Amino acid sequence: MVSIKRVSSTEIYANPWLSLREDQIVRADGSPGIYSVIDKPSGVIVIPRDDGRLYLVEQFRYAVGARRWELPAGTAPDRQSLPPEELAERELAEETGLRAEALTQIGSVDVAPGFSSQRQAVFLAEGLSAGNPAREHEEQDMDARWWPIDEVWAAVSSGVICDAQTLAALALLITHDTTTTA
Repeated sequence: MVSIKRVSSTEIYANPWLSLREDQIVRADGSPGIYSVIDKPSGVIVIPRDDGRLYLVEQFRYAVGARRWELPAGTAPDRQSLPPEELAERELAEETGLRAEALTQIGSVDVAPGFSSQRQAVFLAEGLSAGNPAREHEEQDMDARWWPIDEVWAAVSSGVICDAQTLAALALLITHDTTTTA
């Protein structure tokens, strides 16, 4: 049941990664209002797994002013829309250099449904082989390494891994794979 109806929409700002729109709305009780929405293309989160280990990347996140350990994730350049599996292959190779024999979609997450339309497909990548990353300019300071799964859970517990998208993907991994335990 839709409780808010959009009356009009105005794009306020746009760049190659996102756009911001302001919608005039009418609430279920008939009162008017506004709603601001960040539109981003669909993206992916990739969980590279091999022999009880997960491969994570670390990079500086400008918005929070700190480095964060995360699973590889992203969208296509210039707000393009790519098939999810193609985008997962692209992001995995770009950020880590890894290539997967098998990519399995294990779920999807709404990134921040209170203010963003973006949804990300979550893929488990297995049968991995190494290669060279082809990182974007903003990712040049990226670090990456294999983490034993018990170290991942310890880092989640201690707050070292606190990226919401990574945490959501790890929750999906637990539900997907009954041999993975927290």
